[in-house]
Amino acid sequence: MIKKVILPLLTLALVYSCGTTTNVTASWANKEAFVNKKYQSVFIAAITGNVPAKTTIENELAFQLQGRGIGTTKSHDVFPGTFTKENKPSKETLLERIRASKSDAILTITLRDQETESRYVPGTNNYAMYNPVGFGYYGNFYGYYDTMYGFGYDPGYYTTDKVYYLETNIYDADSEELIWSAQSKTYNPSNIDDFTKGYTEAIINKLQKDGILAK
Repeated sequence: MIKKVILPLLTLALVYSCGTTTNVTASWANKEAFVNKKYQSVFIAAITGNVPAKTTIENELAFQLQGRGIGTTKSHDVFPGTFTKENKPSKETLLERIRASKSDAILTITLRDQETESRYVPGTNNYAMYNPVGFGYYGNFYGYYDTMYGFGYDPGYYTTDKVYYLETNIYDADSEELIWSAQSKTYNPSNIDDFTKGYTEAIINKLQKDGILAK
């Protein structure tokens, strides 16, 4: 049960040592729409000039939804990669193709913003559990001084994170009304496959928590 995917996708770089992190920061749902109508087929449209990225994310979303009993149609199968910023399909053509696919919902993904964030990475100091009496070197001045001397000359460094803000929407294919929306934040994807895994998992989990998609 989902909707049209618009995704101006990315040139993705940098990585966390623990891999890509995607968090859904907010979501909204028209619960009545899902009570009154069963959405069983979704048109997935990642809107981007990056054809490999478009194909990858549409394929992964389709795979995950099909595994949960939802029929899918991918926009790259319906609209060959011939569109450009200046050459987009008309509203009539777009809706005609979507409805011809028998989709009752449209899932869209849009890259709303991207930025860099600087953060300070400490050296070898660890403040997770502060208990000075638990460490013998705190007991006298020189023991402390000798131990901390190395830390004081290993002050850490600044690093830059890549952050991508995405919006995922679901629309009713007949009325075109918005029935679900979520915003997400992705840190430091190393490549499009890395991004797609983290993003898809976060969105599917949120759809389940919101009661839109069965677990």
